[in-house]
Amino acid sequence: MTGRHRDGQPYEPVYRRVWDGPAKAEAERIDQAWADWTVLYSLGRRSFYAVAAWGGSRPVIVEDPTGDGLEERMREAEMIRATRSAARPAPAPVRRRRGGAGRPSSGARNEEPGGETVSAGGRSPDGRAA
Repeated sequence: MTGRHRDGQPYEPVYRRVWDGPAKAEAERIDQAWADWTVLYSLGRRSFYAVAAWGGSRPVIVEDPTGDGLEERMREAEMIRATRSAARPAPAPVRRRRGGAGRPSSGARNEEPGGETVSAGGRSPDGRAA
């Protein structure tokens, strides 16, 4: 058997190449500076990506080949979010009936947020307590 790592051969230090080290460092700096974003650098695409940490119906992901360009796109995304939330009217207050609110009939079923159906009386259809 031949080769650098053959049994009985002395250890040889091997040069470790750091791929795109400055770009990775730039991504780390941006990630620390922007608390509401997770910033990544893709070696394969040689591009910066940022994923917004705020909730929404769809994830917000921006991409740019430079760190400065990525920060500009992140600012733009935050401005769009701010203008959309400012333009959205406030939700209407929930009106509740007085009296007679009682329990639903025994045949009525409500779906819980987790997707499990719960029948009236607090038990799921298979008899477990909710």
